[in-house]
Amino acid sequence: MVVLMSTPAEDVHDLLCLCGAGTARGRDLSIHFLSSGEIASMVICSSSYSTIMAFCFLEELQWEFAAAYDTTSIGLASRPYAFLEFDNIIQNVKCHFNYTGCSQMKISLEKIQEELKFRPPVLLKLEDMELMNGLTNGGHTELYMGSVPTYRMQPVTAIGILSLVLNIMCGALNLIRGVHLAEYSFQEDHEGIGNVIAFFLPFLACIFQCYLYLFYSSARKMKVFVLFFSICLCNMYLYGLRNVWQILFHIGVASLSSYQILTRQLVEKQPDPGV
Repeated sequence: MVVLMSTPAEDVHDLLCLCGAGTARGRDLSIHFLSSGEIASMVICSSSYSTIMAFCFLEELQWEFAAAYDTTSIGLASRPYAFLEFDNIIQNVKCHFNYTGCSQMKISLEKIQEELKFRPPVLLKLEDMELMNGLTNGGHTELYMGSVPTYRMQPVTAIGILSLVLNIMCGALNLIRGVHLAEYSFQEDHEGIGNVIAFFLPFLACIFQCYLYLFYSSARKMKVFVLFFSICLCNMYLYGLRNVWQILFHIGVASLSSYQILTRQLVEKQPDPGV
């Protein structure tokens, strides 16, 4: 794998320019990099591959790049992969290094070997590369590279829509009865405050049931149980203001809504690799 960078504003380019020439060794792979002026090149190869050959390859690439593009073309480059056509030259140079052993290459290898003895490359560990890259990015050394999965709910069904409509209707009935009872209780019967609360609590529970059906929330089972229990308890408390059929209707709607909430499962949405 070969990477050439010609934009000095790039963080990785700045990192390479700090070292000039260097090698970062891993367990199985090594990264060799070389920078000169506004051009920085990097190659990833096996750890057993010759360091001299790698730097000779990088120097040859820099010569080819400098011959193909002048400083004006480099300075005007403003988009990623502006020199994508240079890949053909990279492939030619790679084939030249892999399949030929001419005297010119031997001279180049001897020259690179002398240069490396006179000015040995900086030896780095991959951990050092991560640290220096963090410093060149404003001192942020901790980078999160993981992919956070995003989730969406299963499509809303017809029965689910029916449960929403019935839930909204029950909530509206509770709110209307509670407001009317509150006006009477605050004026004449102060002992009816409990009935007012018993109407308002199911109203809030119905609204929250609609929310749980439409949107994901953690600990859904516990919340559904608490809401269903509250609706049942409040309707039983209102026995006298409501007949048995009205109470059964409200509890039935709460049961249907609870079932729909629990059966509407999450669907994991895979991250889009093209973004």
